[in-house]
Amino acid sequence: MARPIRETPILTGEDAIRFMNGMREVESLSREARTANRAELSRNYQEAVKRIQICL
Repeated sequence: MARPIRETPILTGEDAIRFMNGMREVESLSREARTANRAELSRNYQEAVKRIQICL
């Protein structure tokens, strides 16, 4: 049985400011920075896959 979905809380004060600053930071990333982040994430993922063994 599915759980009911709660209402999304409304951000106010410092939480709202922190959220908006985070949104601006993400939006201001250059294409090169996004590509570099994606490459680093991929490298980290591949390293994790090498260390994890899944037995089915």
